[in-house]
Amino acid sequence: MPFQNPVRSLIGSAALAPLQERTFRMLWLAWLAANLTMWMNDVAAAWLMTTLTTSPVMVALVQTASTLPVFLLGLPSGAMADILDRRRYFAATQLWVSVNALVLAGLSLADALTAELLLALTFVNGIGLAMRWPVFAAIVPEVVPKAQLSPAIALNGIAMNLSRIIGPVLAGVLLAASGPAAVFVLNALLAAGATVLILRWKRQAKASTLPGERFVGAMRVGLNFALQSPRLKIILLRAFLFFLQSTALIALLPLVARRLHGGGPATFTVMLACLGLGAIVAALRFPRWRARYTRDQFVRIGTLVQAGLSVVIVYVPELWVALPAMVVVGMAWISVANSLTVSAQVALPDWVRARGMSIYQMALMGGSAAGSLLWGQIASWTNVAAAVAAAAGFGVLMLVLLRKLTIEGGAEIDFSPVSVASTVEAPVGVEADDGPVMVTIEYLIDPARAHEFGVVMQRTRRARLRQGALSWGLFRDAAHPERVIEYFVDENWLEHQRRLERFSAFDAELRVQRLGFHLGPEAPRVQRYIAQSLALPPAAVP
Repeated sequence: MPFQNPVRSLIGSAALAPLQERTFRMLWLAWLAANLTMWMNDVAAAWLMTTLTTSPVMVALVQTASTLPVFLLGLPSGAMADILDRRRYFAATQLWVSVNALVLAGLSLADALTAELLLALTFVNGIGLAMRWPVFAAIVPEVVPKAQLSPAIALNGIAMNLSRIIGPVLAGVLLAASGPAAVFVLNALLAAGATVLILRWKRQAKASTLPGERFVGAMRVGLNFALQSPRLKIILLRAFLFFLQSTALIALLPLVARRLHGGGPATFTVMLACLGLGAIVAALRFPRWRARYTRDQFVRIGTLVQAGLSVVIVYVPELWVALPAMVVVGMAWISVANSLTVSAQVALPDWVRARGMSIYQMALMGGSAAGSLLWGQIASWTNVAAAVAAAAGFGVLMLVLLRKLTIEGGAEIDFSPVSVASTVEAPVGVEADDGPVMVTIEYLIDPARAHEFGVVMQRTRRARLRQGALSWGLFRDAAHPERVIEYFVDENWLEHQRRLERFSAFDAELRVQRLGFHLGPEAPRVQRYIAQSLALPPAAVP
């Protein structure tokens, strides 16, 4: 029998297959390094704060300063990741973290850090971390085929959980041996190494004859897309509710660890490590499980398992029960999180992917933040076990009430781009910024089929608004009921042209359906109008 390299055999498995792609492997290592810097910085900053102040509020604010940028900058970072070159933008986020770590190291060595300055620099570090997640989420579908999207996202989860285990341990060793400055120096080196790996990626940018989107307009279009996507709205709701419920155990874990028989100072860390280990084990099993279960089943089963074992952990205070239960909780948690993330990815076209994933991230983090506050308050009114049990009950109740809301819902929408003949040439005197632009399309339909036509036009309305239209309407001629006018309004002439770049296979199919109702011998009549300013010179005003 020929010798088989075990490492090569392992990477060849379905779960690790995306790592065979050099580009993904390189970016995955950069992602692992980025997450290590996050966990190490949080540990070092929290420890350093305890040496700078005795205020519990200031110590607690370290975590707030680290996570608050996610809420403040989630959508802006997604917009920038969609309108800027993603390779350079991702590298810039890591360079930001590296420079911030060097500043922290220098101030720490000079003994010049104050509690307020440490809090401010922790917030600045959080900005870099908040900006990197949407761009990396948007990059993954670019570098792996669609069939490998689920294992690729699972591998990202492995990187997160590996860093959750390794980062605090490594930071603890450096803190004990050399102090916080050593942690910050290592963070700077890791972030700089990630920057080099990212810049080695030779990305093939998609050509466009149009200027890039404007920042504020890009955010508006991103929100519009989310609001007009029924599937994405369900995914966002599911993500918010799951993390609202599941965060109870994690947020109260230090107190849970103290209550365990035989628990000690290291119990909390070991329980977190078991959670990460379970997530890694599950991620390696996903390809086999995906062949048997749908993403909706993953969400239902994972939520039930996570809720049930959370109750077991808090009501059976034995370490030999809690540790294996935490492993299974980690498996359930990442199974739900991976299913929701994959569903969000396939519900988004590439042109708005980073903005969509940033909104998903905000739903996820919003659920976690609200859950920490809610269940922590309930624990203060009652006790830790009652709060975790209440969260578990809430999760099961939401499963029952929302059982008809699916994150898959049949066939996926095909957002693959479809080329159109050409952009519409601007008439003489019309500039790119002129607008708004109103487009009218005149259809002739059989009044007996008005209801069927209305169903298709409802889908058309959502599609137009998802593409960035400011408004949409449908009117029937009172004198001639067979004559129907569709209108929609774009922000300006440039945004009207950009619509053609966003045209997808789904839009092409929808156009065929609309034309199927049209009875005229010629194609529906299309007209375009530019908004007319009413401003007049002062002398001309009556």
